[in-house]
Amino acid sequence: MPARLFQNCKKIIFLLFFFLGWSASAQEYRFIEEVNLRPAKLEYFRDSVQFQLEGSIPIESVVTPRNPRLTLSLKAAGNILELGEIPLEKNLSKYTYSESYRFAFEPWMQESFLELSFFQGKREQSEPFEKRVLAKGIITTPFLAKVGRFAASEEIQDVGLFIPGGVADRGNDQTVTYLIQFRPGSSDFEATRANEAQLSQLREFVTANPDITSIKITGIQSPENQEGKLSRLGMERAEAVKSAILNKNIILRDSLIDLEARWNDWFDFRLLLSDYEQVSTSVKDQLYDILMNGEDYLTQQESLKRVRGFDQVSRDLYPKLRAAKIEVRAKPGRGIGMQKMAILEKELNGNSSVSELSFVDWATAAESSARMNEKTEIYTKMTELFRSVLPYNNLAVIKMREAQRTFDEDIKENLWTEAEWLLNQAIRLEPNGYSLHNKGQIAALRGNFWEAYRLLSEASTLTKNADFLKRNEALRGALDIIRGDYKLATLRFDYSFDNAKDLFNKGLAFFLAGDFSQASIAFEESVIQNRSFGYGYYGLALLAINAGQKEVALIQLQRAVSLNEELYRWMLYDPSFEEIRGMDDFFESERKTQS
Repeated sequence: MPARLFQNCKKIIFLLFFFLGWSASAQEYRFIEEVNLRPAKLEYFRDSVQFQLEGSIPIESVVTPRNPRLTLSLKAAGNILELGEIPLEKNLSKYTYSESYRFAFEPWMQESFLELSFFQGKREQSEPFEKRVLAKGIITTPFLAKVGRFAASEEIQDVGLFIPGGVADRGNDQTVTYLIQFRPGSSDFEATRANEAQLSQLREFVTANPDITSIKITGIQSPENQEGKLSRLGMERAEAVKSAILNKNIILRDSLIDLEARWNDWFDFRLLLSDYEQVSTSVKDQLYDILMNGEDYLTQQESLKRVRGFDQVSRDLYPKLRAAKIEVRAKPGRGIGMQKMAILEKELNGNSSVSELSFVDWATAAESSARMNEKTEIYTKMTELFRSVLPYNNLAVIKMREAQRTFDEDIKENLWTEAEWLLNQAIRLEPNGYSLHNKGQIAALRGNFWEAYRLLSEASTLTKNADFLKRNEALRGALDIIRGDYKLATLRFDYSFDNAKDLFNKGLAFFLAGDFSQASIAFEESVIQNRSFGYGYYGLALLAINAGQKEVALIQLQRAVSLNEELYRWMLYDPSFEEIRGMDDFFESERKTQS
């Protein structure tokens, strides 16, 4: 029998038990009818499960019940946790009991049920007179937080942080802006000293940063009468600047350049006004009130003219709007060139302990290599040539990412052990945030969340690099969720994220902290970033069921499980959705998912 079919059969058998076997909890009971479980659904919190159980057993006559006993147990396929016998207190008409429980959570408990058993008669009696399921499953929502582990059906998550080329800002995109001025009403480019200086600075920037992400030229028109009443002037200015850039060979590919124009728009004027200091704050406030009042452009223009002091403002700022704005986003080029690459290849194959190339050359060559085996070869040689944390740390990251690509737990553990040895070597050379972060990531992958948190906290004190801190805090926030510090977790995510995983974790933190509006925003952003991820939809389903919107929750669940098989398993055992598992549409969604 194929493994997938076998797993589905096991799932179906368990589902029959889940939905049909446990339906007996709705029956009437003779002795264990009056039972109160608080909370009504068991929930994981800070590494344990805790609840209180109280109730009563009626005394029907002087002879019944005889030697009553109650026991409590947590059961799942192949596992059982005996919680012991419950002490009973005899009163005139009933026995009463009240007991608190707390036990350490184990993964098998996610698919368990809490069963109360009632015995009477002889002490050695093994079969209960009555038994009742009090709770199905355990809410383990915090474990949805993504800390690097993933199921076989999910996309591989990248783990570990490379030290970037030995230079903190290397490889980061930079955006710069240049302004080309025009005469009133004209779109003819003039090689004035100011314009030529702007183009010279542009040339220097793209020479130093040849990896261009985008170039946008925006033609702008002033509100002055001599600028004309048509929008064409702005676009003509943008086209004139594009021609000048291409003619001077500053940019060689015109396909990189996007052209735009703005007309009857106060956006650029507002930018200039924010830095303008020739009028009082009260005048500025009046101008901003008009610019932001939502009225049409011409009405705003007339209102601006009535503000005392605006004549001076317009004389100073309007001429600056006869322009075209160049915005370039780029980053330093990758690689070290053919000549240096030839030297590097010779030294990789040699035995020399001295290199003609600099440390930055080696680091750049490794960083720009597309294949992991090439990176490994270069970083390994660097450990022989340079006394530096970078090659040891980055070799460890390669081992960590190799471990992500195997589901053989023994191989995975061996790779993590190798990575840890390399990271310890790096830390011996110099304590650094990157290596401590990577050790923390390995601890999180192993499930050692408290040790992971300690290492990440220490890492956060060793560098102020903004990109590092964002990624380190994102992982700390995910661990805060698992550790139960939900409010603290929300503070960790006070960054602008652009990936679905971190946005989902952010939403989860706010959801568990009770801030449902912020949770909704983050879950929706997660969906927008990656619609095939699935977890954002699951978060929206949690919000809907929490608000009592069963139909909405069902729709979001259908979206989640259709995208992600692992979420299908979570849905089956998550007590959060117990109320909608009896809905007809729930089983219809199951059939669609299976087909």
